[in-house]
Amino acid sequence: MRKIVGVFVAMLLTAACTSIDCPVNNVVATGYSLMKADGTPDSLKDTMYVLTFQANGKDTVLFNAGIGLSTFSLPISYTCPEDTLYFIMRNNDYLAIDTVLVKKENHPHFESVDCSASFFHTLTAVRSTHNAIDSIVINNSYVDYDVTTKHIHLYFKARD
Repeated sequence: MRKIVGVFVAMLLTAACTSIDCPVNNVVATGYSLMKADGTPDSLKDTMYVLTFQANGKDTVLFNAGIGLSTFSLPISYTCPEDTLYFIMRNNDYLAIDTVLVKKENHPHFESVDCSASFFHTLTAVRSTHNAIDSIVINNSYVDYDVTTKHIHLYFKARD
């Protein structure tokens, strides 16, 4: 009888140790808000594309053909100390390309050995060229699983 109870307790403990709830949304992305100079929300007038280059030199489209929106999210690299993004603004008679550099600290985040690896980040600086972008600022520096946070405010130059 003791042996049966011991086996039953061992099964319960083993089951309890392996039933870790990994986060359903384990995407770590940077949230952007488009803003006007007066601090009110803005929206895209032109079509926007965002791409980056991988270590192997191939480009990767992170955001494709956005128009009319005021917020968007972009993935963030796990371990690079700085991400380089290329914002391409385009319409029928206009093309502008801006380089955005997002400097960050990377923090390994551990949930459980059963969950996939992830990194959280602290944004330390952001800068850009100024072809279509007027200015860019950090609004909230801590990047984690919360996709509703707007980390960066992006101000485009006034256009007719």
